[in-house]
Amino acid sequence: MGLFYIGWTTDIGGQKICRIFEFNNFVEAVRFVNEIATITEEAWHHPDVHIFYNKVVLDLTTHDVSGVSEKDYILAGKIDEISK
Repeated sequence: MGLFYIGWTTDIGGQKICRIFEFNNFVEAVRFVNEIATITEEAWHHPDVHIFYNKVVLDLTTHDVSGVSEKDYILAGKIDEISK
């Protein structure tokens, strides 16, 4: 996959961490979303997913704590692994 890493960031209020992944085309972007669906389902922790043609924007937050928790960082690490 042709992936350009922009990095995880925190929103202004510290309520979520976000990352933008960029691919060569829409098909690669959707393939990536399908891959992360498996690990997020296993973790029972689901990101907000936004697809903009060849870009995938992921937002991670833990609703139970109304902000970022260890669950988000663990899932971000797992997503990073499959994005390589």
